[in-house]
Amino acid sequence: MRDVIAMWPIALTGLGVTAVLAVLTWLVSLSRTDVSLVDRMWPILIAGAGCVYFVLTPAPGVRSVCMIAVAVAWALRLSLFITVRNWGHGEDRRYQEIRARNQPNFGFKSLYLIFALQVVLAWIVSAPLFVGVVAGTTVGVVASNPLGLLDGAGMAIAIFGVVFEAIGDQQMATFKSDPAHKGQVMDRGLWRYTRHPNYFGEACVWWGLWLMALSAAGWGGAWSVVSPLLMTVLLLKVSGVTLLEKDIAERRPKYREYVERTNAFVPGPPRKGTP
Repeated sequence: MRDVIAMWPIALTGLGVTAVLAVLTWLVSLSRTDVSLVDRMWPILIAGAGCVYFVLTPAPGVRSVCMIAVAVAWALRLSLFITVRNWGHGEDRRYQEIRARNQPNFGFKSLYLIFALQVVLAWIVSAPLFVGVVAGTTVGVVASNPLGLLDGAGMAIAIFGVVFEAIGDQQMATFKSDPAHKGQVMDRGLWRYTRHPNYFGEACVWWGLWLMALSAAGWGGAWSVVSPLLMTVLLLKVSGVTLLEKDIAERRPKYREYVERTNAFVPGPPRKGTP
């Protein structure tokens, strides 16, 4: 119990640093009238909390280094991609709708409606990093466990997720860059097998990191499954698949045919017998 209590200041420091980063982003969003900046910072908030755990934990082990390396690589790649993709396009239409629904004084309201919510969610998602880094030392919640099969499987799944997401994003960016594809539906490459390879890859990252946290702390760290569960729910039901596809079939009629033959999330062969 004493060790558990001793680790809470590290967890709360991670939350505090995440909150500071979010508030700074909020201030910039006020000057630019663009709260969608939070999308660029979302992966940084998560990895930032993980880096705090790493720095404040004495003598982090190999497992900790591997987990933080994957998280930072995922965050930097995704943040840079979103920044380049959205550069010069102004506020995302999804946030414009939120802005319209919450007038007047949306600038102030966005601090708690958008940014504070992102802080809490990012902190929860960082749970496997906390468990993996803290439990990777004898000062943590449990004594250090050696690297094992779960670590190998988790690392492989997490790296696969980073690569799968990156390939999917790049394929979509290349498709959209060709004027001849305007109004068409991207159904090539990874997008032939899943309508959202980027989201599937992102979920894999956090399920993989959770396996490594489980290896570090045993069943005492199983509670960190809230991270991949939350991330999967967000990607499927909240800010991901459901939100993006809410009206896309109305704007792009061919997308309905794409939905009929292509899995939404988990990759699989295209269904036959559909238009």
